[in-house]
Parts: sequence; C-alpha cells; structure tokens
Amino acid sequence: MTLHRVLKRRTEALPEHAHDQAQLTFVASGLAQLRTEGGVWLLPPQLAAWVPPEMPHRLDIMTDAELLVVLWPPAALRASAPEGFPARDFVSSVSPLLRSLLDALSGTDISSERGRIMLQLILHELRAIEQAPTYLPMPASEIGLRVAEIALADHRNDLPLETLASRAATSVRTASRRFPEETGMTLKAWRQRARILWAVPELGQGKAIAQVARETGFASTAAFSHAFRQVMSQTPSEFLASYQHDESMV
Repeated sequence: MTLHRVLKRRTEALPEHAHDQAQLTFVASGLAQLRTEGGVWLLPPQLAAWVPPEMPHRLDIMTDAELLVVLWPPAALRASAPEGFPARDFVSSVSPLLRSLLDALSGTDISSERGRIMLQLILHELRAIEQAPTYLPMPASEIGLRVAEIALADHRNDLPLETLASRAATSVRTASRRFPEETGMTLKAWRQRARILWAVPELGQGKAIAQVARETGFASTAAFSHAFRQVMSQTPSEFLASYQHDESMV
C-alpha cells in the first residue's frame, strides 16, 4: 500500500487514466470532481471516492485542494477487504471514525502492524456506503451521452428540451426515454441535479448565494435554495457552514 498527501491548485486535473491499484481519494480541504464511465461526483471534504483497479477515471480540481490518496495493490485488497466489499466505483460519506482514521494515517507507517490495522478498518468503514447526493449518473448509450454533454454545458437551463434534443441529433421522445432507462432519473431531474452540482464549487469559491442562483438561471434565491435542498439534503447556507467547518479542521 502507498499513501500520498498532495496539494493541488484550482483548475489542475489528473487526465483520464487507470492503474493496477485500487484508489481511495479523500479531499481534506477544497473541492474536486471525479468522473468515471458510470458518472460524475463532486467531492467536498465530507466524501471519499473509491475507484477499483484498472478503472479509467479523471479527477478535476475545482478549488485549491488538499488530497489524501491511498493505493491498495489487488493482492492486499483481497487479503484485507471485508466480505461483500463493492467491486464497483463509489463515493461514500465520511463517518467520524473514517475521518479520524484518514487523519491519523498521514502520521503512521502504513507498512507497520498499526498501519495495516488502520487500513483494514478503513475498508470496513467504506463498506457501509451511503449514496452520495453529489452523484450524477451518466447515460451509457452514444445518444444519451450526447444529450448529457450538451445539458452539462447548459448550467442555466436555458435550452428547451426540443432544442437540446435537436442539437444531440435525436428526438425529445428518445431523449426522455433514454435517461430513466440508463440513469434511473428523468431527464428533467437529471438536468436539475446537474445545475446544482455546477453551483456547489461556485459556492465553495466564495460566491454569494444570490449570485450563484442567478448564474444557474433560477428566478429567485428562494427557488435556488429549494432546488439545492432537494439534491443536497441541505440549504446552500447549511452546506457552506459545514464546508467551512471542515476546512477549518484541516
């Protein structure tokens, strides 16, 4: 196993790549975005991302960030992972125990017995996955991906569905059918979540809530706050309070 703690500047990126080892990425401060074939996750400090061996992935840095990255060779993972540990990529909420283990790991020789026990406990904590609200599933088909990429660029939600479908060289009916089949979400709900996930790093960079509400095309701050709560299970003010609290702990 190996451990890296690195500082990354806003707009830096780790282009799409894959490696032999499983990877756990914890954003100790700042915001990052992980993208795999399955979807896109925003990573504030409350979340940790798991990528299995050989899976292509990309990491974009949305604000200045401090990352803790732990790598498990497949043999070590098989020997340490609890029964039923997921073979897929996922993002997990960081429990108080998991946060403490990750913080303590930086000052520990991970090849020591204590280090190995801590790494095993981390895997046990990760097994209790809570679906991250910052997940945006991506369609699998070529048509669905074309629609998704155009919609992702339309963070103000300005494009009518007819225009969106036309630019993706498909029909409204096909686009509306593909999204529930391939993402488990209606196209309308998917677009709403995409807008909110675009807004999160804007808030993290210090922009006022009212300004972000305007930039995401909401008619009012109240409408933005309502939509934000539906996706994130907290208001923008509550998110900023928890985000700033996590930043202050680093």
